[in-house]
Amino acid sequence: MEKIRLQKLIAESGMCSRRKAEELVKNGKVKVNGHVASIGDSASYDDVIMVSGERLYIEKKRKKYYIMLNKPRGYVTTMSDELDRRCVTDLLTGIDERVYPIGRLDRNSEGMLLFTNDGKFANDIMHPSKHISKTYRVTVRPSVTEDQLVRLADGVVIDGKKTLPANVSVLTEEEGRVVLRIVIREGRNRQIRKMCEAVGLEVARLRRTAIGPVKLGMLKPGTYRELTPEEIKALRNAVGE
Repeated sequence: MEKIRLQKLIAESGMCSRRKAEELVKNGKVKVNGHVASIGDSASYDDVIMVSGERLYIEKKRKKYYIMLNKPRGYVTTMSDELDRRCVTDLLTGIDERVYPIGRLDRNSEGMLLFTNDGKFANDIMHPSKHISKTYRVTVRPSVTEDQLVRLADGVVIDGKKTLPANVSVLTEEEGRVVLRIVIREGRNRQIRKMCEAVGLEVARLRRTAIGPVKLGMLKPGTYRELTPEEIKALRNAVGE
């Protein structure tokens, strides 16, 4: 169990400031597991801490996680699955808090998926009014026309509602396949696939490469990492926090 400086634990309880906690320790007013504490002592959240004869109850602060996973194909974006399919959470080993996906990627899609246990952070990114951009690398078959590109960019009707304007560009083009970069600012169910279907394109591969200003980079499929403080700040700025 992690040990923390005693005065910091006492201050975390809200009883007093850290400086006042130091005075209490110096004056012999603090006991840890029945023993009088001294300056410099540490304790854990599970230890019995008594201050002036009263038990101190300290709630452990939960660490907030902000995680990027490179989701491989074949995994569903759920916490558990009644059909016993592989779930993205199976890939998140070694995390001692329950984290939830921010948005979704369907089973046959891959790429960046964010997870957190910070509810406000997740809601801000997913809220339709924020229009956080999502960037995809989309391989379509067999080819693409200028008219199809314009229609995708201008917006097409899916599920009875027109999509918002998108940024669409051709990355590579060869016989039988074209790779597109599509940036959207909404998050409707299977939106990219439905947009492509609406203009007569078959999606062979779909990979999300960025959410807002944060990019997937060289993260290997099936692996994850915590976002850097700079990435978290950039996402907060993007939602206007």
